[in-house]
Amino acid sequence: MTAVRIRLHVEGIPLGATLIDSGTARDFLSLLPMTLTMNDLFRREKFGHLPRAISTEGKRTHDYDIGDLVYWSPGPDVAIFYRNDGQKIHDPGIIVIGRIDSGVDALSVAGSVKVMLERES
Repeated sequence: MTAVRIRLHVEGIPLGATLIDSGTARDFLSLLPMTLTMNDLFRREKFGHLPRAISTEGKRTHDYDIGDLVYWSPGPDVAIFYRNDGQKIHDPGIIVIGRIDSGVDALSVAGSVKVMLERES
């Protein structure tokens, strides 16, 4: 899979993201389009519950960068980090599936947000 671009609409604000080439990212792409209510966690990330578990073929990590789009398999949830609080992610870790290209600050609001995700045409 070459780099695949997706579009997110956070309360109507468009954000672009690029998925990486992994089994987890490809399986995530198969769920699109979808709309999620993404809740805030630790004032560093927004997460939303996926309709089903996806592949865990990607590389697990306990670190993240601002803008990372990740899969948390115990959820099964997708999350986007908008702030780094210096804390490590506990086991089993996260699988990075992509990165927000710009505008991640749109997620830095109190409470939950509606996020529509779709493949770019």
